[in-house]
Amino acid sequence: MYKVRIEDDFAAAHFLRDYHGKCENLHGHNYKVYVYLKGEQLNEGGMLYDFTFLKRDLKTVLSKLDHTNLNDLVEDGNEVFAQNPSAERIAKYIFDSLCSLSEDLKKLLYRVDVFETDRNRASFEI
Repeated sequence: MYKVRIEDDFAAAHFLRDYHGKCENLHGHNYKVYVYLKGEQLNEGGMLYDFTFLKRDLKTVLSKLDHTNLNDLVEDGNEVFAQNPSAERIAKYIFDSLCSLSEDLKKLLYRVDVFETDRNRASFEI
């Protein structure tokens, strides 16, 4: 099994409505994101998936989140995070958004990690 991982980051603000503590107040993070692919076969260029395309795709997704208040993110008339943009929900959003960009990527993507800090991470994995 071949595996690859890339990382990128974005900065955003958020607050958690259904939380009782300081995170219910508006605050921000410099998020770090890891994206993992795996597969059994390499393409004709000897790669699982071209890093150039993978980095481009992740930047496309993260550009929608960067320097925003995540609570305000709306797509197709719906609040993306249901007013609770937790790291877990952000990881799933990134995962789903990447899958929607490419069928080839959808077949290989298996995990997204979102770090709120260097010590706190949430993942979405299939």
